[in-house]
Amino acid sequence: MPTLPTPDGALGPIPAGNQPGHHPKVEQDKPRRRPPKPKGSVPRTTTWDFRYDWPVAGASLLAGALPRATEVEVGETHLRIRYGVWSLRTELTNIDEVTITGPYSPTKVGGPPRLSLRDRGITFGTTTAGGVCIRFHRPVRAADPLGLVRHPAATVTVEDPEALKKELEAAVRRAS
Repeated sequence: MPTLPTPDGALGPIPAGNQPGHHPKVEQDKPRRRPPKPKGSVPRTTTWDFRYDWPVAGASLLAGALPRATEVEVGETHLRIRYGVWSLRTELTNIDEVTITGPYSPTKVGGPPRLSLRDRGITFGTTTAGGVCIRFHRPVRAADPLGLVRHPAATVTVEDPEALKKELEAAVRRAS
């Protein structure tokens, strides 16, 4: 059995609980949540601009969806879509699935947010080229100021749909 020096310099036995390879009979307490953020740390937030293609973009501009008033923001814990005076906000843990969709018919995008009569999904569209469909576990508020209509999915037509899809999937993994 290995030994340790005592205060007077003599060597003594190493307790069995401190021997190499020892594992305690009772598992130690483990943290149940992530450690707090360091003071002064900057939260990770990325923003994505909408893609504007004519003539669809013209209808969006007339509805108030100007380039400086439209964006998709992916934060550490939330997703926020801003489209002129309309907005949608939800926690990342509420995101169920992210898919690339499109191209779209010009009658399905452009102008104010479009409500799908088939599934109550909402489209924030400025181009027919394509976008990202984000499905939610729990339907969310968006275009209806009273919140009477909740949307199970939202489609956004950003400049780089593939990059937004990858960022959203990674952010959802980090948040869960």
